[in-house]
Amino acid sequence: MGAIYDRLGTMVDCSRNAVMRPEAVKEWIDITSSLGYNCLLLYTEDTYEVISEPWFGYMRGRYSREELRELDDYARDRGMELIPCIQTLAHLNAIVRWPEYREHTDTGDILLAGDERVYELIDHIFASLADVFSSRTVNIGMDEAHMIGRGKYYDLHGDQDRFGILLSHLNRVAEIGKKYGFRLIMWSDMFFRLATGGEYYQTAEIDRSVAEKIPDNVSLVYWDYYSLDEEHYIGMLRAHESIRTGTWFAGGLWTWAGYAPHNGYSIKATKAAVSSCRKSGVSDMFFTLWGDDGGTCSRFAMLPALYAAACMAQGMTDESEVRKRFRDRFGISWDDFLLLDLPGTPNGETDKIVNAEKYLLFNDPFVGLMDSTVSEGDGRKYGSCADRLSLVKGGRWSCLFAAAEALCRVLELKTELGVRTRKAYALRHMEELEILCADYKETERRMETFFKVYREWWYSENKPEGFEVQEIRLGGLMLRLRSCRERLQGYIRGETEAIDELEQNQLALYAGHGQYPGWRQIVSVNTL
Repeated sequence: MGAIYDRLGTMVDCSRNAVMRPEAVKEWIDITSSLGYNCLLLYTEDTYEVISEPWFGYMRGRYSREELRELDDYARDRGMELIPCIQTLAHLNAIVRWPEYREHTDTGDILLAGDERVYELIDHIFASLADVFSSRTVNIGMDEAHMIGRGKYYDLHGDQDRFGILLSHLNRVAEIGKKYGFRLIMWSDMFFRLATGGEYYQTAEIDRSVAEKIPDNVSLVYWDYYSLDEEHYIGMLRAHESIRTGTWFAGGLWTWAGYAPHNGYSIKATKAAVSSCRKSGVSDMFFTLWGDDGGTCSRFAMLPALYAAACMAQGMTDESEVRKRFRDRFGISWDDFLLLDLPGTPNGETDKIVNAEKYLLFNDPFVGLMDSTVSEGDGRKYGSCADRLSLVKGGRWSCLFAAAEALCRVLELKTELGVRTRKAYALRHMEELEILCADYKETERRMETFFKVYREWWYSENKPEGFEVQEIRLGGLMLRLRSCRERLQGYIRGETEAIDELEQNQLALYAGHGQYPGWRQIVSVNTL
């Protein structure tokens, strides 16, 4: 297969707790380069060492300069360009917690435009990148800065044109990048959001006076992970080209909804995106693997979508041939590998993103914010998923299948636990509550098994920093299950007259299967 793009790459998120071990990055480089990819973007908001900035990435598993040099050499030896993918405006919530940077923040995770300490930091960043990367392309981020100019900037300067703030900041960053010989790419959404009052995915016309002020060493990246419609992509690419020629495209290989990958949906979205890019003359394209809400999913779980994307980009559209070559390359059948999608989509949905395995896992048994999404028999579906996963001989990827099976074994009981508890409690059905206590105990045991195999996977792929968050979440769930069981046992023994949470009328917050919020919004309505 021969590439028809100047750059065909992947972007691996190493900023949301799961910093990929250098050995795992090398394996990723080996796999992707063998499939025809020729670049890798390491997305590191603060997880890389910056000269003269000791608090930048402190205790976050940041890559040392020595590690990055080694990875850059490794990639170059295999014909691959390692491109730094950073942030120079927003998405820097991990550093604004430190006093060193707090006074130089506009609002939330957005740096204070016009502040000289901010540009000192950015200068240190570019100096560090120039020291370790051979590539002179860098993605400077600048996406989703929704509140730019609305915080401390407003206090200092009053109400200013927000396009002007963005462009002024971009020009300062571009000057620093040029000083170190870098050509910059940036996510394009803020141009569209500021022009439309917040919307990105529409073909808005950007005023030519704005487009003309974009520095000459900056190209735009149109990112879109959601649509299955070719015309949507073509319209957006046309709108981008009216601002600046040479638009890059970034699609999505969905690793960021929960614990399970979404190969099925990713392949459908990628098919539409790649076809549109080819028709629109896009020459640089990469696929993102984000790690929102903790980096809980393995990037290697996306191998089918990763392989399919490479085939599509290189003109191979025969699905039977893709499946055959996948088995030849990875030693496991296409259909078997796609079973890793099951925990998120036990009903087989591929036309939308569903993170059922996440919201059902963390749905509190007594509070039950997600109970309205549960139907009778959903637990049995997870039992069937576990049975199917148990039959796969995963070889090199056996830890992924072991974790997926163990999670499904948990959900076999956990999914309907809260609904059954509330129903039995309302009927004062003490025998059923006794049975439920045994199911709570068994769920706790299965959670322990899942935790152990999940931990084994994590340490095989990621640095240890960040796993404490998984321990807090999963350990908290195990303790909560035990606590709920003990309170039920106390109620059965007559030691308490009521369980307050189960006495309250339940409101239906969500309904049906879909993609629902992160851990904080699922696990409790109280402050975390």
